[in-house]
Amino acid sequence: MKPLETLLRNAARSNHRIMLSEGSALRVVQAAHDAASQGIAQVGLVGNLSEINATFDTLGLKCIDGITLHEPATSPHLKELAALYYELRKHKGITQSQADVAALNPHVFSALMVKAAHADGTVGGATATTAEIVRTALQVIGPKPDTKLVSSFFLMLFCEVHHARKGAMIFADSGLVVDPTAEEMAQIALSSADSFITLTGEVPRVAMLSFSTRGSSEHHSVSKVVTATQIAKQRAPDLLIDGELQFDAAFVPDVAARKAEGSPLEGVANVFIFPNLESGNIAYKIAQRVGGATAIGPVLQGLSKPANDLSRGCTAEDILHMIAVTAAQASANA
Repeated sequence: MKPLETLLRNAARSNHRIMLSEGSALRVVQAAHDAASQGIAQVGLVGNLSEINATFDTLGLKCIDGITLHEPATSPHLKELAALYYELRKHKGITQSQADVAALNPHVFSALMVKAAHADGTVGGATATTAEIVRTALQVIGPKPDTKLVSSFFLMLFCEVHHARKGAMIFADSGLVVDPTAEEMAQIALSSADSFITLTGEVPRVAMLSFSTRGSSEHHSVSKVVTATQIAKQRAPDLLIDGELQFDAAFVPDVAARKAEGSPLEGVANVFIFPNLESGNIAYKIAQRVGGATAIGPVLQGLSKPANDLSRGCTAEDILHMIAVTAAQASANA
């Protein structure tokens, strides 16, 4: 698991402050304890203090150094954060009294802590829906100034003996943007290339995927991928990117030599951009459940500061990995 070991090691060097907005959940407390004990991050658990402490007792754990507890209602930051929320949302008709109530929500509180620079990133979604986590991130933290689209990806780790190619790969968008336009698909590709560098330190090799390779089929969905590739190339002329490609032409060198002769990817792509959420989501789950890959995500990209979603089926180990990813994103933003 070398890519994962590298990610965890780099996170430990950064010592970033990561808020967990579901601080009393068993899996979350276990992950917080693991992250703090391994020095991966300083972790803030947000929620009712008595419930958080009860969870520690249930797990037989102690609140060790590196973990801080935050109950929004009694936090010394509450007044500041409520005022900040009002400033962020008053253009939508939010009153100060409504902002006071909103800041008590653990997800909103955590995002506001990041926005106010009291923390470096936030993670939630073990019990909340993706819609709530993403909506809060967009409303409070907001997109990067030069990015119109917030998208997501899964960091896929292929480290088992049976994997034909080992290492880290990105599948995008596999969790958020349902049917991107050509312009949006190009933006997802560029964001994913940056994310790959942030998380692995390796050179991204971006494949724009389709059911067609180099004009083997004609369809409006194929044309979208072709246009998206052209847009991405114009915006990042030094990026190794090719499309439209079928997956095998992007992944298998021998197939690439036959189907996509002269491709700069040479059949060893490591960033795979899917034409829609349906194909991306199905692909990552097949790679995970049938292929035995480790899937970390969905990871959000395009935000001004890190905020990430969890699958509600996540384990404590999944949350630990997401803490490390969030810390790596915070380092890139520093």
